[in-house]
Amino acid sequence: MVTRTRFDDSACPVARSVDAIGDWWSLLIVRDAFDGSRRFGEFQRSLGVAKNILTARLRTLVAGGVLASVPASDGSAYREYVLTPKGKALFPVIVALRQWGEEHFFAPGEAHSQLVDRREGRQLRALEVRSADGRRLDPDDTTVHKVSTR
Repeated sequence: MVTRTRFDDSACPVARSVDAIGDWWSLLIVRDAFDGSRRFGEFQRSLGVAKNILTARLRTLVAGGVLASVPASDGSAYREYVLTPKGKALFPVIVALRQWGEEHFFAPGEAHSQLVDRREGRQLRALEVRSADGRRLDPDDTTVHKVSTR
């Protein structure tokens, strides 16, 4: 079996983030958690993923502090999975992936799900990357600086 490359000690925040999330199943689990899924069966029905894969991904997300396993809210013997503050901090990532997908993978007028502002009932404005002074930034406007720990 091929050994998975780890990036948990990389100097790159993107590599460490990808290492923590793991794979597409994990991002879809997080998406479903934002959409209100809490129980194993809800995730399994939504994703159609094999139970062993779902179990492994949930275990990884709990171990990584993205989800917490808590007693079921109805008092039953079941466990539920809830987003932790670290997991909730992934919201802009999920929104960015959603908006990127809407722009690049759907034909004009093609039906798809939409994320809407609960209070206003309207679709969200496109995310933008802004400088500290508020300017809109594109990739050509940025550069990566290595941070020294000395």
